[in-house]
Amino acid sequence: MTSNVSKRLVIDADVARACGGKTAKHPASKGCRDFLLAVLEVCHRLVMTPQIRDEWKWHASSFARGWQVSMWARKKVVRPQGVPGMRLRERIGALQIDAGCQQAMIKDAHLLEAALGSDLIVVSGDNKVRALFGKAVNCISEIGPIVWVNPAQEVDARKWLEDGAEAKPERTLIKLRN
Repeated sequence: MTSNVSKRLVIDADVARACGGKTAKHPASKGCRDFLLAVLEVCHRLVMTPQIRDEWKWHASSFARGWQVSMWARKKVVRPQGVPGMRLRERIGALQIDAGCQQAMIKDAHLLEAALGSDLIVVSGDNKVRALFGKAVNCISEIGPIVWVNPAQEVDARKWLEDGAEAKPERTLIKLRN
């Protein structure tokens, strides 16, 4: 059953890079491609900040570039205003964690900022940084309700989209905080 609820999705460039074309067989390539196709077919929209746009320019596969053009043509791309005053990068920088982990989190902080300025959904294949953000929820509680979906690994990602992309607790960063 397809939902009429339209969600604004922050889709990381790593998903755009992993997408295979119509003949892709690798599970990650196929999963990312099928997910993007579902976003196009269902009524969901793509969140595109300047930083996300730049990453897509450098990393997107040819399939993902064509998909993005289709999203623009259908007016399914939104530009969020952001979350003023959160200072997420500063707060990550203040965490008492390994410098490499901190850098990885700062590098992807723009995804969380875009999610906080839209519908709290990040689509990314980076499970390592997802786990780091999950642990950071104890210090940065605002990011806790963000839903993180990995279309390269989750077999039900397309169905989740079709059902309205609900913020199920098991998909949120707060669930990963331990």
